[in-house]
Amino acid sequence: MSGREGEQDRGRGSVALAAGRSGDKSGSAPLGSLRSRSAMAKRAAVPAGALGDDFSFVSPMAKYVLFFFNLLFWVISMVMVAVGVYARLLKHAEAAMACLAVDPAILLIVVGVLTFLITFCGCVGSLRENICLLQVFSVCLTIIFLLQLAAGVLGFVFSDKARGKVSEIINGAIVHYRDDLDLQNLIDFGQKEFSCCGGVSYKDWSQNMYFNCTATNPSRERCSVPFSCCLHDTDQAVINTMCGHGMQARGYLEASAFIHTNGCIDKLVNWTHSNLFLLGGINALGLALPQVRGWGTGGQGAAPELCFGGLFWGAG
Repeated sequence: MSGREGEQDRGRGSVALAAGRSGDKSGSAPLGSLRSRSAMAKRAAVPAGALGDDFSFVSPMAKYVLFFFNLLFWVISMVMVAVGVYARLLKHAEAAMACLAVDPAILLIVVGVLTFLITFCGCVGSLRENICLLQVFSVCLTIIFLLQLAAGVLGFVFSDKARGKVSEIINGAIVHYRDDLDLQNLIDFGQKEFSCCGGVSYKDWSQNMYFNCTATNPSRERCSVPFSCCLHDTDQAVINTMCGHGMQARGYLEASAFIHTNGCIDKLVNWTHSNLFLLGGINALGLALPQVRGWGTGGQGAAPELCFGGLFWGAG
């Protein structure tokens, strides 16, 4: 009997020793293991039907589409800043630029920097799934959209003042047409694009000292208009830069056979009115798309929603 009792005591001691070792191991478990167990416990506490098997906090398609477009505009903004700085360093005709409300080079730099910062928030925010950056991105888009909307409304309400300001800018640009090559190219592009000449009519070019139609003007371009006012033949291989010679001395009907006689102010105002709703719709679409939530994966009855957080699914 004593032998059997000794064997039983030794067996009980082995079991106790093994239990003690097991308790030591569990007590010295690393902090990461405890956190993992805590996270697993929290997940287990959430009902399985609330999230679904394929639940994701971010829509992968919307995430990478937003990242791609922001990356594209990010690169464009850097090009804008580089071109603006380069143009500003080479700018010498300050008097010619004084006729414009803002120096185009400075405007290009400012717009480029703002675009860079906004697209940085959208690009990094979508890639890193950072809610804060995505909210900043959405708020910036909202502010831009509201400013454009306000500018459109003010343009309609104060159309006479806006027209007067446009007329002042165009007439000032005509006066300094030959003083700066960039300004000259800008005016030529506008007259070609809108098929117009001068501010109100082609005779507005008499405000320029080179095209002035007075008898005392010694310039070879007296009574002329720039070649961008001419009616160009699409089949013409070489552009005749002297096609506007002496056109101011001709009557309206006679000159209309060779040049555009309508002014650019009316053409520009009409173009703005006709495209204002289109531009507003494009901006509204661009504002809404990054903020629309897809169909929820949290069960039946889910519907698309709009949010300032952009791209993030409702997990509650």
